[in-house]
Amino acid sequence: MKKILVVCVAFAVSLVFSSSTNAQAQPIKIGVFDEESVLGLFPDIQKVQAALDQYAQDSLKTEYDYELSEFKRKDSVYKKDSATMPGGVRAIMQKEIAAHYNKIVNWQQYQQQALQAKQSQLLQPYLEKVYAAFQEVVTEQKYTWVLKKDACVIPGGLGDNISIKVAQKLKLALPKEVTDALKAQGLPVGTTDTKPAAPATKAPVKH
Repeated sequence: MKKILVVCVAFAVSLVFSSSTNAQAQPIKIGVFDEESVLGLFPDIQKVQAALDQYAQDSLKTEYDYELSEFKRKDSVYKKDSATMPGGVRAIMQKEIAAHYNKIVNWQQYQQQALQAKQSQLLQPYLEKVYAAFQEVVTEQKYTWVLKKDACVIPGGLGDNISIKVAQKLKLALPKEVTDALKAQGLPVGTTDTKPAAPATKAPVKH
């Protein structure tokens, strides 16, 4: 997922999300959220990277090869025939050659922008699910403020980590270290209800 989630996507949550319409009527409740940590839990998310790789090979590489070929062809023609060309034709060719050259020279930036746009398109269906679940969790559990967070596991308690609750709402498998931490803090592992996890049964002590 490191390659997939290099850039912020179109649906990225703002730094501070406020749902404080009734803030004065209820205690302030603050949560943290990071959509990238939820995206990484979808079992088929690697299809996005595979599609990006294919797009880079089939579309972008083909486009680059075309630009390079056209630059070489037109530049060769221009060098050979420019002296006998009408002024208008010569100006057009100069403009076209310059356009091909500039695109080739700035190809890395162009390719990155194209990949970012394609990535956003491919991630949109996943993000729509994530943010639908996010809105449900915030509404159901009456969060007043939601802050952006970089990681799924945060220092201290996990009870207000909305990334985890959204993953649970979507029935996505959580990493073992997260489920272990939830159990240790008496929090639900597989659902988004507010009931604490059942305490572990202790083995009888032998005397």
